[in-house]
Amino acid sequence: MRHRYSSQQANRSGKACVTLIVLAMAGIMSVQIVNLYKKDQQYIAQEESLKQQKQAELNRQKELEAYEVYTQTQEYIEDTAKSKLGLVYQDDIIFKEQ
Repeated sequence: MRHRYSSQQANRSGKACVTLIVLAMAGIMSVQIVNLYKKDQQYIAQEESLKQQKQAELNRQKELEAYEVYTQTQEYIEDTAKSKLGLVYQDDIIFKEQ
């Protein structure tokens, strides 16, 4: 009888050990899942930020392309000549503040 009791006790110890190992692994995996979830959320936020930066740069690119076209027009040349060089057409009327 003693041998059988010892066998049952060892069997219970083995089950307890396996249960403890499974619980420890479940706890470790839970922590890892939480960490991965947090990291995923950070990546999602970073991706959104990068998308906004990309859109801002695309808008800026369009503005620069429009400005490039404008700088090749007669209007730009006249505006620059008037504002930076003070040039005017002969028939322009000039108003001066007193």
